[in-house]
Amino acid sequence: MSKYVQVAIDGPASAGKSTVAKILAKKMGYIYCDTGAMYRVVTLFALENNLSLDQPSELVKELDNLVMTFDYVDGLQHVYANGIDVTNDIRMPDVTNHVSKVSAIKEIREELVNRQKAISNSQNIVMDGRDIGTVVLPNADLKIFLVASVKERAERRYKENIEKGIMTSLDELQKEIEDRDYYDSHRKESPLVQASDAIKVDTTGLSIEEVVNVIENELKKVI
Repeated sequence: MSKYVQVAIDGPASAGKSTVAKILAKKMGYIYCDTGAMYRVVTLFALENNLSLDQPSELVKELDNLVMTFDYVDGLQHVYANGIDVTNDIRMPDVTNHVSKVSAIKEIREELVNRQKAISNSQNIVMDGRDIGTVVLPNADLKIFLVASVKERAERRYKENIEKGIMTSLDELQKEIEDRDYYDSHRKESPLVQASDAIKVDTTGLSIEEVVNVIENELKKVI
């Protein structure tokens, strides 16, 4: 078990995991690890290099040539693939529509889980994803499972996309989220599921600040 504090935040797409995790990490002085971004980087890498997702052996082999790093620029976390800033690229629709398929590949999950565990064993950390409390950090000091209605999650993603200049209809986003929920919860490798010792927090109708406060209060009970 790590001697550092580990906070695992899981939940479906657009439940607010990343936003809440970033704020909580900053408030506590912890490192934030965006595991979803890591799978998106691999997806972008596969698409840009024309690596097949149906026969992923070549992609798995090429992971040795992919270095992922995170850094803060003007208070915002940026994601890099082999030194190139891909923060916006990994949020484009083509990546979003393929990331579930990439994240279901057993060998890729194993590699990224190993990378995530290595990060968490060297510093206090807040990590979010879909299998953090169940697979990546099974002994985390605090496990949170965030949920929200599909309608609200689609509206959140719609607003985020508008701000980034990504034009996708609200109906299309809602359908994508519903499909993603089904795929993530039914996949063979590390399906989306609430850990037995995780605290469920429904973020529907709550502000980001309210959600952060709920989690911060739970964290204070265990550290």
